[in-house]
Amino acid sequence: MADKNSKQPLNVPGAWYVDTTCTMCRTCLEEAPNLLKTNDDETAVYFAKQPEGDAETAAAQRSMEVCPTLAIGNDG
Repeated sequence: MADKNSKQPLNVPGAWYVDTTCTMCRTCLEEAPNLLKTNDDETAVYFAKQPEGDAETAAAQRSMEVCPTLAIGNDG
């Protein structure tokens, strides 16, 4: 389970976040490419945009479900 006390600092404010346990497997990026981005040196993934609407919320949920390290969280 993602740790809200270890959020990546680049996450935009909101319920969805990626924490520091992310291993950069990139699986989540395939599920939510409009929401998730990598930092400049590609060492971390973060929410660049919070989901808006059902389709984006479903994409965020799928990204959380496929994350092998459980680094994606939702405090909403």
